[in-house]
Amino acid sequence: MVNVTVRDIVQKFNLTIFHGEQYLSRTIKVADISRPGLEMAGYFDYYPTERVQVLGKTELSFYKALDKKTQSERAEKLFIDPLPCIILTRSFEPPEALLEAARKGNIPLLGASRETTAFIGSVTDYLDNLLAPRKTMHGVLVDIYGVGVLIIGQSGIGKSETALELIKRGHRLVSDDAVEVRKVGENSIIGGAPDILKHLLEIRGVGLVDIVKLFGMGSVRGHKEVDVVIKLEAWQQGKSYERLGLDKRYYDIFGVEIPMLEIPVAPGRNLAIIMEVAAMNHRSLKMGINTPEEFNTRLLTQMSEK
Repeated sequence: MVNVTVRDIVQKFNLTIFHGEQYLSRTIKVADISRPGLEMAGYFDYYPTERVQVLGKTELSFYKALDKKTQSERAEKLFIDPLPCIILTRSFEPPEALLEAARKGNIPLLGASRETTAFIGSVTDYLDNLLAPRKTMHGVLVDIYGVGVLIIGQSGIGKSETALELIKRGHRLVSDDAVEVRKVGENSIIGGAPDILKHLLEIRGVGLVDIVKLFGMGSVRGHKEVDVVIKLEAWQQGKSYERLGLDKRYYDIFGVEIPMLEIPVAPGRNLAIIMEVAAMNHRSLKMGINTPEEFNTRLLTQMSEK
């Protein structure tokens, strides 16, 4: 997980710093944003102090209607550890009691010019992306006909060579050898390349090649959702491989079940064409065209007739 600080969102969204420039290194550990309406009314039993707090027109209007003593009491309860910061939207100026509480609590008090709902949506998306669970996997990620195909398998099985053939056929490389994957949302895994490996492909016997310089910018892309996992393995004599496509298998990444195919590697098999067909078949399945099920239904019908 990336270490995100208050300074990051100040720079990203061009926020005004009313107080606490020296405290911008405070960390943000969750993507959720809170609007402390109940807290403004005096209910602090479940105050989520780990979240960034945003005060909009409604909260500030209610707050300004309170008497001075109550304003000070509520403000002091708002600015407590481990609160990352409090942000005022719509270019509102901070009430003096909030400024004083920010000084006492050593917590940044910031301002944004945007409307509250739109601002919260933008910050949440930004934090979701940065704070998403992530890890680096050994494999190759390629965009084939708009389908993100993650190729895995033991070292030397032919993942990079297959990716090179796919690139020559007009498809796009996302990452070779090491794929950084992160979970975005409930059922989406996004993959990309580490900065040091962007646009590079390793071919044994040749070395590293720069895909952009050889094939142009249209041959790469920065990131892609992982739609299918294809596992390459050496052909094993006697092992039963899927022939009809009725037996569904899945590969788990951060709790997301991604459809997986096991492709045996043997002399004479054109892996690039097989992967193109796998990608097209995945697209047809999403469109409701299930050839294995159609064949199975046809077979059962014919058997019942006989």
